[in-house]
Amino acid sequence: MTAGADLNLATIAGKRIEYRTIGRLTTQLPVLVFLHEGLGCAALWRDFPDRLCELTNCAGLIYSRVGYGGSDACELPKPLDYMEREASEFLPALLEHFNIEKFILVGHSDGGSISLIYGGLPNVVSPDAVIVIAPHVFCEELSIKGIEAAKQAYEHQELKSRLEKFHGINTECAFWGWNDAWLDPAFKRWNIKKFLPTIKMPLLAIQGREDAYGTLAQIDVIEDSVSGPFEKLILDDCGHNPWLEQQTKVLLHSSEFISENRP
Repeated sequence: MTAGADLNLATIAGKRIEYRTIGRLTTQLPVLVFLHEGLGCAALWRDFPDRLCELTNCAGLIYSRVGYGGSDACELPKPLDYMEREASEFLPALLEHFNIEKFILVGHSDGGSISLIYGGLPNVVSPDAVIVIAPHVFCEELSIKGIEAAKQAYEHQELKSRLEKFHGINTECAFWGWNDAWLDPAFKRWNIKKFLPTIKMPLLAIQGREDAYGTLAQIDVIEDSVSGPFEKLILDDCGHNPWLEQQTKVLLHSSEFISENRP
């Protein structure tokens, strides 16, 4: 899929949001809701959502958060609890806007963290299951080094031009909103472990052993803390993007997990 293809706009919580759907969003079938990484957007998922929806016979909703892709810009600097705010404020509004009642969250990196937070919230419509890919529960030194390297690549290499193809006028907003938050010294204290014990729905966590932004300690704390059924897929020779780097394995494991846990 190319940037901008099949993308639509909806106004949700006072912001224009870029999104696309796969199949019909109905209250009868579960919807896979895809939450992108810290530098991602709807288009950067490429065809992974389409392939997973086809394998599971589910509908899909992919959206760009505020400040990303073709969605409205966000104010900078982002608050350091921006992932908690996305989970508790915007995601419920998104689900209500599209009248989604049966759904499975599929989140990558920051999107995985948002999915974990949402899964642990009280008084929201509970997902039927959650899949998190390279999620963050706390800030590691490895994460900071990886994000410092991304800053160098953005300022002195080709990362900015690559991101501009997908984020357009939002490129600066997308990059600095993410980068400045994670490199803020206060972000070293960021931790969402408190949300994990109330996660009771089935959870699949996927992690590459060579992830430059997080170690297996992230998966270990999830496994030790959640209250519901837990599965994990740890991939050798894989970095921060398992859904892209080892897509066949991720699709197979994820589709089996969804088939076992869909309503």
